[in-house]
Amino acid sequence: MPGSDPSPPVPQSSQGTPPKNASDPCDFTVQFWGVRGGIPTPGMDTVRYGGNTSCVTMRVAGKLLIFDAGTGLRVLGMHLLSKMPVEAHLFFTHCHWDRIQGFPFFVPAFIPINRFHIHGASAPNGASMKQRLKEQMLPPNFPVPIQIMGSDLKFYELEPDDTIELEDVTIETSFLNYPHRTTGYRVSCQGYAAVYATDTLLNTNSLDGNLLRLARNADLLIYDANYSELTENNSRSFKTDWKDFTWKTGIEVAKAAGVKQLVMCHHDPAHDDDFLDRVEAQVKSAFPNGLLAREGMILDLGDRQGAVGEPD
Repeated sequence: MPGSDPSPPVPQSSQGTPPKNASDPCDFTVQFWGVRGGIPTPGMDTVRYGGNTSCVTMRVAGKLLIFDAGTGLRVLGMHLLSKMPVEAHLFFTHCHWDRIQGFPFFVPAFIPINRFHIHGASAPNGASMKQRLKEQMLPPNFPVPIQIMGSDLKFYELEPDDTIELEDVTIETSFLNYPHRTTGYRVSCQGYAAVYATDTLLNTNSLDGNLLRLARNADLLIYDANYSELTENNSRSFKTDWKDFTWKTGIEVAKAAGVKQLVMCHHDPAHDDDFLDRVEAQVKSAFPNGLLAREGMILDLGDRQGAVGEPD
């Protein structure tokens, strides 16, 4: 960050995946189903960027990877109904409400022909991801218990720095926010890599070494844009101590790690479309290959240009 101590260098011996072979096609697309943090924000002022909470998919080498289960997961579920049977891996960063509130409304999970592998680290109180998803669906919170979900649900407990191998796809993990045990993910395949890192906990003196390792030479870094120095009237005083958690830190991380494309996500519910337009303009001025996430936006890493597409 400006005026901070130099960031630790990214080791040259671990600069990422092997060099890309231009003759090898790569099936690697990223789609945004929910880009908002905190609470859903439907309305006229959030049409362009969207109001659903966090949910991102990566389709990699025939595998469907889902990151977080905010209300965007419901939209994804409706999309998947025409593509069943479905087998997917669902990765949770943590269990804050905006990351799990779409799970009870994920229709494919209620259909027996589908299978979902659910990955997440235990909470600070020791509760497993299965336990937390189960508890949010208990009365009086929800009328239907998780046991009614007829699909094959398989749960896996993540530990810090676990690596998951799914044939040609590698998923590296690291804790980015220890108080909340937030997990960041790096997905690699055929020399391409995309990183999903939100709700990070940084300090004012240096960039997080775990985050830099995950982001090393990545084709895409999806980073948290929730807190912005552009806020003109900060009515929520609890954010005052978090003023340094801004999009500017994402740009510093992207530059330090050699990231090719940066997408800011997890937008604050108080930030309307016009405000986010101004943030995006500043992001682009500081990092030309940077932009803000919008619901439905598709990035195709396999075309080597990071092309932006419309919903499929």
